[in-house]
Amino acid sequence: MSAPAPFGARLAAAMDDHGPLCVGIDPHAALLEAWSLPDDASGVREFGLRVVDALGGRVAALKPQAAFFERHGSRGLAALEDVLAAARAAGTLTVVDAKRGDIGSTMAGYAEAFLADASPLAGDAVTLTPYLGVGSLRPALDLAAATGRGVFVLCLTSNPEGAAVQHAVGPDGRSVAAFVAAHAATLNAGAQPLGSVGLVVGATVGDAARTTGTDLPAVNGPLLAPGVGAQGAGERELAAVFGAARGQVLASSSRGVLAAGPDAAALRRAAASAAAEVTAALRPAR
Repeated sequence: MSAPAPFGARLAAAMDDHGPLCVGIDPHAALLEAWSLPDDASGVREFGLRVVDALGGRVAALKPQAAFFERHGSRGLAALEDVLAAARAAGTLTVVDAKRGDIGSTMAGYAEAFLADASPLAGDAVTLTPYLGVGSLRPALDLAAATGRGVFVLCLTSNPEGAAVQHAVGPDGRSVAAFVAAHAATLNAGAQPLGSVGLVVGATVGDAARTTGTDLPAVNGPLLAPGVGAQGAGERELAAVFGAARGQVLASSSRGVLAAGPDAAALRRAAASAAAEVTAALRPAR
């Protein structure tokens, strides 16, 4: 059996085919109510499957937020497994937004859960948190590379609390964010067209990359950008945050698209509109 194509290459192809848009699958209570679905495991399963049915094969990636499934226990996790399986069958890449991070055998356990071929919770990529040290992510990085999957490491997030850690400067004079980005750049060196170690950089962080010395173009990997659409980031904000790295950006929209549901045609129109908007904002730099 031939080795799978690296995630970065598969994502770049999907972005070229469908535009640089990732749609979140975030079945929180208010959206479930708006879609006339119960706030239980059956509701989140139905919600996720409807999104996949409407948008599978039409967007670059789908991003289920694990927390909204996990809050319903084992049945919620089973619902997440079903949603991931449906997206896989539709030929659409998935990023499991789990934000895992730990050390040693515990990190290896998280890696097996979200990156191993045999795990039903494995998507095509997973989000990770590096704040126990970037080196602590090694089990996930190694397994992702071995299985052709990817990771997105938190780097510059838009929540106000994030700056206290991410903008902090270490003994070498570099910010934490710059150190995380440099580590990703090393891992992605030589990859074409994109490496498989991505970063999460909020679309509303303004000039944070510049002020923290974070070299986003050098990362040579995908930049997952939450905050597009309903959270306020448009063409001007994307240009300010990413500059010359705009061609690496996978813009993430959740509420901006999901609010159009549950009608499948309305979801498709909302996703197509969002994809056109981010393509216009991002592709000039590519």
